[in-house]
Amino acid sequence: VNIGLSGDITRSLDRGAEGIGLFRTEVPFMTKDRFPTEVEQRAIYREHMEAFEPRPVTMRSLDIGGDKALSYFPISEENPFLGWRGIRVTLDHPEIFLVQVRAMLKANAGLLGELRIMLPMISNLTELHAAQQLVAQAFAEVIEEGVRVKRPQVGVLIEVPAAVYQARLLAKSADFIAVGSNDLTQYMLAVDRNNPRVAGLYEEAHPAVISALREVARATHAEEKPLGICGELAGTPIGAVLLMAMGYHVLSMNATHLPKVKWVIRNIKRRDARRILAKVLHMDTAEEVRQFVNQQLIDAGLERAVPSRQAM
Repeated sequence: VNIGLSGDITRSLDRGAEGIGLFRTEVPFMTKDRFPTEVEQRAIYREHMEAFEPRPVTMRSLDIGGDKALSYFPISEENPFLGWRGIRVTLDHPEIFLVQVRAMLKANAGLLGELRIMLPMISNLTELHAAQQLVAQAFAEVIEEGVRVKRPQVGVLIEVPAAVYQARLLAKSADFIAVGSNDLTQYMLAVDRNNPRVAGLYEEAHPAVISALREVARATHAEEKPLGICGELAGTPIGAVLLMAMGYHVLSMNATHLPKVKWVIRNIKRRDARRILAKVLHMDTAEEVRQFVNQQLIDAGLERAVPSRQAM
C-alpha cells in the first residue's frame, strides 16, 4: 500500500495490504511547523512498522519540492518540477537525511519486517552512491549508540527518463528498484497533470511510458534485483495486467484499489497477461491500448474491473 498517515493503517490492512510499498515520509513533515526531531520521527515510523509486522516496509526518504512544500522550509523556483526536489534537497542537507535514516533504523529495531529505504528523483549513479554512504554512516552511528539494528535495503525510485536509460547500472549498485509511475509519466510526456490546460495529455497507458516500464523491468531482471512500482498505474486493472506480464514483483497503490487489483490478478493467468502485453507493445496510441486491454478483461469474464464507459 501507499501510505502517509497513521489513520490509513487499519483501512490498508483491512483491504489486504501485504506491506508498505511507499511510505510518504514527507506527510508527517508537512503536518508540523518545524522539522520533526529524530525521536518524533522514530515514533511515527515505529507505529507503522509494528502495525505491518512482519511485512516489509518501504520508506521513501524525504521528498519535498515540486508540488510538496514545507511552510518552514520554503523553496521558491520558477520551475519547481525541474528544480530542487527529492534527493537533491537531502544530499545538499545531509543533516536532514541522516536524522531521518537514523530514525528509520531505530524504528525497525527488534522487528522481523524488512526496512527498505527508497531514494526519490535519482538521476545518476553519483547521487545513489552519495546517499548509500550517508545511510552507511547513519547505520554506523546507530550501532555505536548500542542499538541493535539490521542493515536496511537501499533502493532507487525511477522517476526521470535518465534513470530509465541507466536502470541496469542503478540496479547493479542498488538493493532494489522501484518505479514512481506518476512522476515518470509526467516527465516523459512533459505534462503537469495538475495543469488543466494539458492534464488531458497525461496518459499512463501511452506507448512510450509502457516501453519505458518494460525497459526498466528487463534491466532490473538482468541484475536479478527485486522490482516494484508505486503510482496510480499499479492501482488500475490495465496497469496490473501489463505490469504482471513485465515481471514487476511488487505493485503498490492506494488502499482503495487493493481489493479490485488483487481480484484481477487472481483471475488472470500470467501467460495470458504476457500475450496481452506482446500485442500492446506494437500499438501506437494510449486509446488503442486501453480499448484492447479492457476488451481482453471483458472476454476473460472480468468485466467488473472495467469502467462501464470503457466497456462499450
